[in-house]
Amino acid sequence: MIATDHQDKRLSVTVFGEFTLADFKEFEDLVRYKIQFEGPVNLFFDLRQMADFTLDVAWEEIKFSRQHPHDFVRVAVLTDSQWVTWSAWLSQAFVDADLRVFSDESEARAWLDSAE
Repeated sequence: MIATDHQDKRLSVTVFGEFTLADFKEFEDLVRYKIQFEGPVNLFFDLRQMADFTLDVAWEEIKFSRQHPHDFVRVAVLTDSQWVTWSAWLSQAFVDADLRVFSDESEARAWLDSAE
């Protein structure tokens, strides 16, 4: 399950439990809407409460990143998982956004705020 919040030029996503393909499709739709009307956005992705993700989500994330290489300015990933950190760095190969991984939420939000 995901919870989303969006403000001007920013999208925040929090994942709870298993990150499913339906959740990722919801995220994709929201990103497409935001970039259509606002242009490139900053993304805050809180994955601290994510228990797992399905293989189809991993594949969809790669496809999505390749389709939107210039649609993100900064991406802040909040996690304590080394696996998620590694996956985030791999995703950076497909986008030209400034991507950073954080373990502290206030630092992540401050970093995104400094871009605006």
